[in-house]
Amino acid sequence: MNSHQQGRRQRHGRGQSRRRGGRGRFQEQRAPAPKQKTFWQRIAAFFGTGGDTRKPATQSRNGQQQQHQRSQEQSRPSRKPESVEVTSPRLYVGNLSFDATESDLFELFNGVGHVQNAEVVSYRHNQRSKGFAFVQMQTIEEAKRAVDELHDKEFLGRKLVVSGAKSSEYSQS
Repeated sequence: MNSHQQGRRQRHGRGQSRRRGGRGRFQEQRAPAPKQKTFWQRIAAFFGTGGDTRKPATQSRNGQQQQHQRSQEQSRPSRKPESVEVTSPRLYVGNLSFDATESDLFELFNGVGHVQNAEVVSYRHNQRSKGFAFVQMQTIEEAKRAVDELHDKEFLGRKLVVSGAKSSEYSQS
């Protein structure tokens, strides 16, 4: 029978644990094993397609992320906001400050024409602004005037991107 079933308790010496081979909290610290190359790194090394272009593994994870971001910035061309022709009274407002509210937009666009609705798009889980909004003007002519006057205008520290909103409701395509 097992000694636990007989009501006896095993005694362990100082620094020993019940687990085999373990020495409890007094166990010696081992040096971490060196990182092995991934499968694809080994294939690339086998075919001699150059080595690892990243910085050595001794660098902090944050440093690797920064270098990865820099390499992405160099390879990715900068995107210009797509200008959409104004075919409806609904406007897209981009590069919006995260502090901007719907009432701020309502006041800004009311200086150009009559605003029916202003809606700042936000995340559902924390209600933080995504940095863009939609504004509904009274007429298409007012919407075109708003694009002419407010596109590239500084608002709350950022230059606005104002263009027609992509909408299946008003498009004829």
